[in-house]
Amino acid sequence: MSDRPATRLQQLFEGHRLTPTQRRIAHCMVRRAADVPFLSSVELAELAGVSQPSVTRFAVALGFDGYPALRKHLRELEAAEPAATGAPDNTFQQAVEAEIENLRHLADLLADPGPVQRAAELLAGSRPLPVLGLRAAAAQAHGFAYFAAKVHPDVRLLDEGGTMLGDRIDSAVRAGASVLLCFALPRHPREVVEALEHAQQAGLTVVTVADSAFAPVARVSDLLLPAAVGTGLAFDTACSPMLLGRALLEAMCDHLPEAQSRLEAFDATAAERGLFVE
Repeated sequence: MSDRPATRLQQLFEGHRLTPTQRRIAHCMVRRAADVPFLSSVELAELAGVSQPSVTRFAVALGFDGYPALRKHLRELEAAEPAATGAPDNTFQQAVEAEIENLRHLADLLADPGPVQRAAELLAGSRPLPVLGLRAAAAQAHGFAYFAAKVHPDVRLLDEGGTMLGDRIDSAVRAGASVLLCFALPRHPREVVEALEHAQQAGLTVVTVADSAFAPVARVSDLLLPAAVGTGLAFDTACSPMLLGRALLEAMCDHLPEAQSRLEAFDATAAERGLFVE
């Protein structure tokens, strides 16, 4: 069975920010790629477990007038392309390949290390260093803060929203913070944009790792470092933002004279306490 119908569908979906329901439809279409050009909107809705209007909205989100126009487009592609043979890539393999492509793009961006070095110098000089990440970005912020605390004397993780978020930013400013690092990933919470606005008004320089230079947080960031997310699965994959965060940490160590001694002290303490299984 040819993998070209599934590949064509993946290419059709790329670049579109789809809702969870729309992604469910997309995944169903990929799984039934050979059948999709011949399915009605009702049939596709039943297969995907969604409503028929959701299928219509999905087609419109892709830029078509409706589902019939989408189906016509797929039939035309099917007729125009010769049959091919070979083992198909499954959905998981396609997601991995997409992430590999994102990492290649990140590697190209890092050919100029200047922006990362500038960001790292700013972050290293902030005492304390608040690190913000809400919802989908909370894991990225937590991972960065965990490792940064091993080399930076005062890292403050901000991974919960609500009315206290502004208070915690103000507290960091009063304690001497000069920079806030934000991880911002889709779907972008409104309160992240509001928090960054508040941070700038409080005098903080905002450094942001985001999925795109055109993300909603771009206008409230003083230095934005883009790293694309994968959208091939039901939930985004964020290998590139994670790796970019680690690159920031590496560059930060160059601006923290005590980084190596702190790491050695931690290793000695960990050995004494038997923290890790060797």
